Amino acid sequence: MNAIELYRDLLRSAHDFLEGTLADVTPAQLAWTPPGLAFGIGANYAHVVTSEDVAIQTLLRGKDLLAATDWSGRTGLSELPPLGPGGDLRAWSARAVIDLPALRRYGQAVYAATDAHLAALTPDALDRPLDLSRFGLGQRTTLFVLTGLLANAAMHTGEISCLKGLQGAKGYPM
Repeated sequence: MNAIELYRDLLRSAHDFLEGTLADVTPAQLAWTPPGLAFGIGANYAHVVTSEDVAIQTLLRGKDLLAATDWSGRTGLSELPPLGPGGDLRAWSARAVIDLPALRRYGQAVYAATDAHLAALTPDALDRPLDLSRFGLGQRTTLFVLTGLLANAAMHTGEISCLKGLQGAKGYPM
């Protein structure tokens, strides 16, 4: 197994855990605003999916977002969350309307685009330099972006699981 195959497998697993954790989320659980500074389930999931869309389509492919092209008007989001530094996800999450089934369909399209992009790469592409200064990250590589996607999905799956647990529901599907 080479590094590309490994990342494809890891991202598939991360997506499966995320989607499994979301599988039984009710509209009330989705709409619940937790106390403190945490974001709700919908905001966490929207962040994971749109961040992956940005990373793959914009950063790695140099293309427009799926949310702005093939999936425009069909993402399940009344508006896209802030994409990049300086955005106010808390304010966005307070006003956004989220249609979870539609957002999950968009998520599946994002995951498929990620996998298709990775399938077309060669292992040496992982070392391609990227200027991520606009995100405050300086010069990085494709591998850094893929590792970030993996970590982002895992961390927010955990947060969604916790938010479900705080509402008396089972978090992870296992």
